[in-house]
Amino acid sequence: MVRQSTELEVETRLNASRKRGFLGLIAAVVIALLRRFLGGETLFVNEFWGPNGGEVVLAPKLSGHIIQKTLDGTRTLFVQTGGYLASTVDIDTRLRFGGLRTLFGGEGLVLLQCSGTGDVFVNSYGGITEVPVNGKFIVDTGHIVAFDGALDFRVRSIGGAKSFFFSGEGLVCEFQGRGSVFIQSRNLAALTSWLSPLLPS
Repeated sequence: MVRQSTELEVETRLNASRKRGFLGLIAAVVIALLRRFLGGETLFVNEFWGPNGGEVVLAPKLSGHIIQKTLDGTRTLFVQTGGYLASTVDIDTRLRFGGLRTLFGGEGLVLLQCSGTGDVFVNSYGGITEVPVNGKFIVDTGHIVAFDGALDFRVRSIGGAKSFFFSGEGLVCEFQGRGSVFIQSRNLAALTSWLSPLLPS
């Protein structure tokens, strides 16, 4: 958070919905830990509210854009690890295992599934471009920020095994169907690999 209106209240809670009782608390702790270690999310989240509304200004850790997507209860948005910034209270966020294809694709084991009615705020490293898909679309796995749940996808190597091992291009994600893919202009993994040799050992 950068700043907030003085009339707003804030409450810090575990990053999981909690049922009543001791077992409900234990379940919430386990879910919050899974979100932290598998999904790259924070262990705790802040909830802001006020009787007459107010303003909250947020800033992501990385230099990049923030986009707002409004969900109407029929649409699902999958967000890449680390891309979720905030959402309104009626948005349900759940971890979804993406299978071994996401592990080998460099996207992590899980995606964050956002559904419900309200606004979702997603951030990136660099700029975000929305790409409408009606058929097939191929993008480097390191540039995916989010995508519509209506799209099917698979991770594969580009140009076969020779390209995978010798070109440095790695893997791509092939989307199919109708919806939108949100891609970022920069790749954090590429920045990390560029910086690593320059750091003192």
